[in-house]
Amino acid sequence: MSNLFAIAYPDLATAQAVRDEAVGLQKQKLIELEDAVVVERRPDGRIKLHQQVSTTGAGAASGALWGGVIGLLFFMPLVGAAVGGATGAAIGASTDIGVDDDFMRQVGEHLQPGTAAVFLLVRKATADKVVPALARHGGRIIQTSLSAEAEAELKATVDASRAQAAV
Repeated sequence: MSNLFAIAYPDLATAQAVRDEAVGLQKQKLIELEDAVVVERRPDGRIKLHQQVSTTGAGAASGALWGGVIGLLFFMPLVGAAVGGATGAAIGASTDIGVDDDFMRQVGEHLQPGTAAVFLLVRKATADKVVPALARHGGRIIQTSLSAEAEAELKATVDASRAQAAV
């Protein structure tokens, strides 16, 4: 079972740095992420989701490949690739993997304009390595799927890690 963590930051750059750090920790096999999204509340109040993986691009590439292959059967590979790419892009754009986009937008509405949050959907993690690495960026935990006791313990651990980093 995966756990969701939403952490607010004062600016977009810090939130993106945290997501990049989490992805780096995944490459080190210290954390397993299902999804990592930065939610930005722009100064004008609009919400923008910065997805880690573009399902539109992946769908377009896959559709173009399969459309080209099918087009070869009818001696029209370019037409097949174009139709397949467009279809794949449309399907990819409507696909939502990981954390629900509507949920992230709702939580993003509570952010102050000009701030951002990172949503991490974590399958498993080596907490004693991951928490200090991410805590050094600061931030405020705004939502988790943990129990109340586990969330309080996490907040205390993050505060302790932040205090150690300041020394």
